[in-house]
Amino acid sequence: MENVPLERLLAVTGNSLYKLVTLVSRRAIEIAEGAPKLSEVNVALKPASVAFQEIVEGKLSCKIIKK
Repeated sequence: MENVPLERLLAVTGNSLYKLVTLVSRRAIEIAEGAPKLSEVNVALKPASVAFQEIVEGKLSCKIIKK
């Protein structure tokens, strides 16, 4: 996986590090439990790395709910 600036990843979650970590961890758990990967990646990558790659490619996003 390439090095991606943190700002680019945070933009997906409305600049919230907490939401980014939650999004990645939930997706990593799904992948570890057998959910299909949304990106073409090396099979040796860990689930968290796959989740980050999906975010970078725009295949995974965070829905921001405004009150």
